[in-house]
Amino acid sequence: MSPAQAQKSLWETVLYGIVPRRPVLRKIRANSASCETDRCQLTAAVMSGDNATVPHLTSDMIRTFATPRLLDAPADTLFDPRSGEARGRSDWDLDPELAADLAVMEPATAAAVLVPIVLRNELTVLLTQRTDTLKKHAGQISFPGGRVDPEDTSRVHTALREAHEEIGLPAECVDPIGFLDGYRTGTGYVITPVVALVSPPFALTLQAGEVADVFEVPLRFLLNPANHQTHSREWRGRTRSYWAMPFGDRYIWGATAGMLKNLSDRMRLRVP
Repeated sequence: MSPAQAQKSLWETVLYGIVPRRPVLRKIRANSASCETDRCQLTAAVMSGDNATVPHLTSDMIRTFATPRLLDAPADTLFDPRSGEARGRSDWDLDPELAADLAVMEPATAAAVLVPIVLRNELTVLLTQRTDTLKKHAGQISFPGGRVDPEDTSRVHTALREAHEEIGLPAECVDPIGFLDGYRTGTGYVITPVVALVSPPFALTLQAGEVADVFEVPLRFLLNPANHQTHSREWRGRTRSYWAMPFGDRYIWGATAGMLKNLSDRMRLRVP
């Protein structure tokens, strides 16, 4: 197996839970330019077929894989308000025939969310569940985040500020590595998803009245297309379709699932 094949096997296992059909433990001859020591050890563990836990998974390794597949700046221009034609990710992804709604909607409010990948032996994504008493999106699962305030210096600043306000996530534990495509919601927001690596341990304090719970979902579950479902429901007299990723008794759907679908798609991009 060449170093390139070993890396493909490595990331298929780490990100998608795919075990090689014929796991063979062999020595990989690699120089410092192609594979550092911990990367070789991780590749060997994957090739042995023992992927219950994947040791030595460092932030540098994840950064090397993910960063070229992410945007290096926010992408806010999602649609042409003159035609209503969607230009990027939105709540209309599965209902393109309804995208003309955008042409008659008020200008979107800028917002940012944090997409926190927690650096555990099993990589996870941290999500929140909103309280049932909120006027909007009550009980729904979301990323920590919110609207951009005038004093925010960047979308990263917004995402970090909101994550600290909502769940008490310390900024010093968070390492932003890039952006997903901007996401336009039917409720009037254009969201910048900020992908970040989060280093445990960290203690969280949930904002009373807004956040009911916080939990983590394995990254490989969220990236696996087999777990990406399309659901539909009646809304304002029309049938609307949306992405959903049920996980146990957690119903991840709507904009949150749409952004996770974008993350999955981006992690599959071929890069030079």
